[in-house]
Amino acid sequence: MNSGKDYKNLNKGNIPVYGTGGYMLSVNRALSNENAIGIGRKGTIDRPQYLIAPFWTVDTLFFLTVKNQNDLKFFYALFQKINWKKYDESTGLPSLSKSTLNNIFLKNPNYKEQKKIGLLLSQIEVLITLQQRKLRYLSAIKKSLLQNMLVDNDLRPELRFTKFSGNWEQHKISEMAKRLDNLRIPVTASNRKKGDIPYYGANGIQDYVEGFTHKGENILIAEDGANNLDNYPIRLVKGKIWVNNHAHVLKAYKNCTDIQFLEFELKKLNIYKYLVGGSRLKLNADILMNISIKSPTLKEQKKIGFMLSLLEKNTIFQQRKLNKLELLNQFFLQHMFI
Repeated sequence: MNSGKDYKNLNKGNIPVYGTGGYMLSVNRALSNENAIGIGRKGTIDRPQYLIAPFWTVDTLFFLTVKNQNDLKFFYALFQKINWKKYDESTGLPSLSKSTLNNIFLKNPNYKEQKKIGLLLSQIEVLITLQQRKLRYLSAIKKSLLQNMLVDNDLRPELRFTKFSGNWEQHKISEMAKRLDNLRIPVTASNRKKGDIPYYGANGIQDYVEGFTHKGENILIAEDGANNLDNYPIRLVKGKIWVNNHAHVLKAYKNCTDIQFLEFELKKLNIYKYLVGGSRLKLNADILMNISIKSPTLKEQKKIGFMLSLLEKNTIFQQRKLNKLELLNQFFLQHMFI
């Protein structure tokens, strides 16, 4: 068990300095030339860090090195299972002491088995880290394309497919799509008949039922009940669906509107500024249909909509891969340790 130290008398360099929140900056000297596990002494005490030497830690971060015939990666995985807050010794800012840490009893197998378990779980963690990085890149690409391929105040986008030119035109949503709210049918939980058709409300699928109210390609936009969400619920759905009276339903006019393009134009809007009402805000149908957006020719719409849709599908696919890796990691952590 080793203590961190103040780094302020050191010069800038290429040795990373770690605190309880992770990497802070780089200096010219190392506190350890041996890989270790960082454990918070004060502040964040429940997030062990795998520290690759050489490194320096501040005085709020202990670092643990293993003795002979013990595998560091195994203990790093094992530390993920410990309820560190149980050992908190403070009534204020969470804190741990060396004596407390040294007196925690752990159950571990022989060195050979430790190596096997540690290697497996470290490889899964590397895959999770790479998958998280991939998702961040995809998110950055999507954000950039939405900003540069769709227009706000200008009439021409910053980024454009070749062979397209000219100004975009402004249209009300009512000129680009028709509203099919009249087909919505609310069904209470008590009289729903279970089936395989998704039953949509304001915030997504609530159930699966028999029958349907809409089919084909439609955009669902929450009418009410979406006050406290970070992203206003807007989704393109395909096939047969049942929609209750808490979501607007739009169907694009195929002669002038690409529905995928319209979906991303709507998602780019700040819908919250159009909501009306008191404690339960609502997106009024007439207000929705009178919102103006800018759009190019149908051919250019299709190009933009197709590309952004592919990017979104890939993002969803990569998020599912990350979820599966995290579940796999959780499973092993639960079943490979005593």
